[in-house]
Amino acid sequence: MRIALIALLAFAAGVLLMVAVSRHASAPLAVEPSHPVAAADTAPAPASTATTDEDDATSDNWPQQAPSPEQVMYSQRGMVQKALAELGPRTAGRPNLYVVAFGADGGEDVFRNEAEYAAKMFPQRFGSDTHVMVLENNPGSLERHPLASWTNLESALDGLANVMKPDEDILLLYLTTHGDEDHNLLVDMDPLPLDQIGATDLSDILGKRPFKWKVVVVNACYSGGFVPSLQGAGTLVITAARSDRSSFGCGTDSDITYFGRAWLVDGLNRTPDFMEAFRQASAEIAQWEAKDKLTPSEPQMNVGAGIAAQLAQWRKHVTPGPAVAFKPASPAAVLDRPTGSR
Repeated sequence: MRIALIALLAFAAGVLLMVAVSRHASAPLAVEPSHPVAAADTAPAPASTATTDEDDATSDNWPQQAPSPEQVMYSQRGMVQKALAELGPRTAGRPNLYVVAFGADGGEDVFRNEAEYAAKMFPQRFGSDTHVMVLENNPGSLERHPLASWTNLESALDGLANVMKPDEDILLLYLTTHGDEDHNLLVDMDPLPLDQIGATDLSDILGKRPFKWKVVVVNACYSGGFVPSLQGAGTLVITAARSDRSSFGCGTDSDITYFGRAWLVDGLNRTPDFMEAFRQASAEIAQWEAKDKLTPSEPQMNVGAGIAAQLAQWRKHVTPGPAVAFKPASPAAVLDRPTGSR
């Protein structure tokens, strides 16, 4: 009886085993992947081809007839070299004045207007001993002038150091753009990725070059914050405002800033003395601000040791020409920015 029961159980176990093997063979084989797939490894969803309002704005800001942004960036080295090559020959035996006009915000024509006016006014008023190059950001001049960028500023100064007599000639750097409360200058030509320039940055840029005599004019809001890092022997620093004050006259409806009008146009067309032109400009700006009920910008000036005498030496050989009328640059499409302080 016991033997018969064992035989029956063995037969039943065999049947069950055969059924299990049959079911396993018919099921799909599960294969463990050799490289577990994590969420980050999954293929991304196809990018949307829809055009956003922001994309449209960027496209509209770049002139249709201009070179592409990449072409503009790669042309800069050659454009700076060309601008340097076009400077007139240095006049031997006396101090020469070398002017770099730096119009840094491509969103408003007002800064281009000032840079290009400076390029016209300085040589016409002060003669062939005055040499000017323009660096500017503007949709209307991408093929005419090198960009106003940190890199181009350094390249231009390096080039000037090779043609100037750094211990005799005078460098005048005129920067016009927006400024912020942390004393940074806006450097912008949308959509190009340009570095901003702060007060210590500008001081470092100039400090690495051999120029003994410098006039640095910073026309921007809060530009008085540039004085501490720029001041020193051989340097005249002029700013459009106190370190904690706005300056005025920018905006898409403006042709020139208050300071640009008062110092470049009015002041320097009356006198070749940069410091006297500053004093006249400060008084004029104060009158305009009082009339418009604006918080006074209080332009600043710091005169380093020796620079006044060197500028006087330069003026001895200058016979000022007639006043140079201000005229805005040719109109160009610009970015929208509200009129107001900078």
